Amino acid sequence: MDTLKNLKDELSEEYNTTKKFLNNFPKNKNDYAPHTKSMKLMDLTTHIVDIFGWPQVILNTEYLDFADGYNPEKMGSKEDLLQQLEKQYKAGMKALENAKEADLKLNWSIRMNGQKIMEWSKYGAIRHGLNQVTHHRAQLGVYYRLLNIPVPGSYGPSADEPKG
Repeated sequence: MDTLKNLKDELSEEYNTTKKFLNNFPKNKNDYAPHTKSMKLMDLTTHIVDIFGWPQVILNTEYLDFADGYNPEKMGSKEDLLQQLEKQYKAGMKALENAKEADLKLNWSIRMNGQKIMEWSKYGAIRHGLNQVTHHRAQLGVYYRLLNIPVPGSYGPSADEPKG
């Protein structure tokens, strides 16, 4: 099995689906949150976009410590999000293209102030990132639904897309 090819294919599929969601991103709703415990719309969407660059981070480091200056770029508009998605996707894809299968077996962790929070193989960490895209994009779909914004299909048509 060509694991790297499968990861590249999946990253591309998630990129294309996420781009459809970003194309519907509303103006003047950056601070919208459906609940006080929910992330704001722009923060959630920035996080989704940021994840596309994680393969580059994962494959070139041993860990990420959130206390050591993890600061995703601030976004202000749909155009910013689309540009950042493109940038992060290209970085993630380039890292996968330059990787070797053996690189995926090495360990990688998320830390806070040096304390390990989670640890996976680099393959597992990249898969976790892809799962995070799916999870958070589903949250974004709920925000869109509550704002009466059409929700694009992810793995088939949505209720907002014409039946064909």
